[in-house]
Amino acid sequence: MKFLQHIRSKSRLKNEDTAPFDEYRAPTVHSPRNRSGRDSTSRLPLKLLTKILSYICLHAWDDNYLSLEDSMRDGGYYLVSTGAPRNREVTNTGPRYHNVRIDPVHYCEREIDLAAKRKRKSFFERNGEPVDAPKQRVEQFSRTVRDNQSLAIQVEFLKMPYMTRETCIADLARTVSVLPNLKYVDLPDGIYSDDRSCMTLKQELEARCPDLRKMRYLHGAERSFALLSQSQPWQNLEILELSRLEVEPNTLVSVLASVPALHEVKLEELPLVDDSIFRRNPPAPTLPPVTILTLRNVLALTASGFEAYLSRPEVREVLSHLTLLDTGIGPSELYRILAATPYLKTLRINQTINRALNPATIPPLVSRSLETLYFEIESPPAAPHDLQLPSESYYQYLSSSILAGNFPSLRSLYALSTSLPSLLLPLPAAPFANSKALSSGLRQPLMLYTKSIPEHDWYLTVISPPTPANRRGSATATRPISFYNGSTQLGPQWGDKARDSVIVGNGFGGFLAVPSEDGARPSSSRGHKHKHSWSTSSKGWMG
Repeated sequence: MKFLQHIRSKSRLKNEDTAPFDEYRAPTVHSPRNRSGRDSTSRLPLKLLTKILSYICLHAWDDNYLSLEDSMRDGGYYLVSTGAPRNREVTNTGPRYHNVRIDPVHYCEREIDLAAKRKRKSFFERNGEPVDAPKQRVEQFSRTVRDNQSLAIQVEFLKMPYMTRETCIADLARTVSVLPNLKYVDLPDGIYSDDRSCMTLKQELEARCPDLRKMRYLHGAERSFALLSQSQPWQNLEILELSRLEVEPNTLVSVLASVPALHEVKLEELPLVDDSIFRRNPPAPTLPPVTILTLRNVLALTASGFEAYLSRPEVREVLSHLTLLDTGIGPSELYRILAATPYLKTLRINQTINRALNPATIPPLVSRSLETLYFEIESPPAAPHDLQLPSESYYQYLSSSILAGNFPSLRSLYALSTSLPSLLLPLPAAPFANSKALSSGLRQPLMLYTKSIPEHDWYLTVISPPTPANRRGSATATRPISFYNGSTQLGPQWGDKARDSVIVGNGFGGFLAVPSEDGARPSSSRGHKHKHSWSTSSKGWMG
């Protein structure tokens, strides 16, 4: 045994001598002695201390009904190590247990190195298997809320990774059984399709969580969806998503009408649903008004039937966000929908068309309230490339409606067309033209996002309305200024920041070359060799 210890000590000394330098290792700092005295945080008001902690733990205020993955995709915050005072009641109240989020790991640069060092090398490979940290945290949280009812009643949001909620179904069921004020929880996919492995969890949600705000029903859950109008387990349900359900139209309407607080509905791939859901047949219930409505792959719905739904005053005064993805409501009938929705704020339409549009046969698009428009019209891949794509006629139709001043509140526009920025720039003004007669139809800057295919990133173009420019001997109006920001589609030779190109009319049908504040021209591999020689003479010029 002494011989083995001698060999082990030599190998340890050898490893320490040859150990690489750890760039993340913090320098040795001798902390001062803990001085006895009053803690300064104890004199802070509880409300102020809670506000401070809200800036430290930003995810504690993530009060949305999105999953953990969607919250991260929309700019959420990862879990980091934070320090908080432990001698105040704010640690057991306030935002700490309001929104509980279980992340897979602490996102630290040393996490990979620390995980490798945790593995103890031996003949038995002790601690060689990685630890499932999220599962352990779910178990610890479950024991905490079950042992302390005052903490359990504070939990309103519970989010966890996908694999954790798929493998910890039993622990999740025990956890939600003591959370009476729960509003949202990340659930496994089997609970939405009435999978047998999730029936206990669903029964606990129906019996112990009456304040749930969001629920989904997928193919296989037709029976539980039909019973929703009778049992009514969640009276405060706000968001309801239905996908691939084979339910009759009257069953769909009766269930939706039984939820009084419903304000967002998503209908996706419902093969039996048609325009009959929009009709009024007293004394049968009618489709309730909602604020956000999403229709996707419901081809049996037409513009005529949807107009009947929008003809009700309580519907058109409430509906503010509408999404039409591959439905029977085509872009050529969009003017009818906009005319029936005077308070619509956001509209998204996505459809693949085969035939071009003749703008002379239909009225222009008009909306006084619309602020954001997703106009994603694309042609099939087999369309001929030597001719104009059929989708371009729809973007010409849209640009003529915008230039006519029919969208005074429009601020953001998303389109699958790279030619739309040039279509929204009016023609150059003639010399000595009347400035009052020239107008582009824009009242504020328009954020235009374009791309050629859905797989690409959005290309931003900011189009500003024209402003009169007094030139000597003329009274003209300049062309709109457009700043093209191509950070996601330009090559790396443009540098870290995107190149900002400016288009300004000179009042006589031409363009002015405008110097740039920062930026030399993009250089190739040959240009790097002579960059120092010409950069001083051409610095700040672009054209």
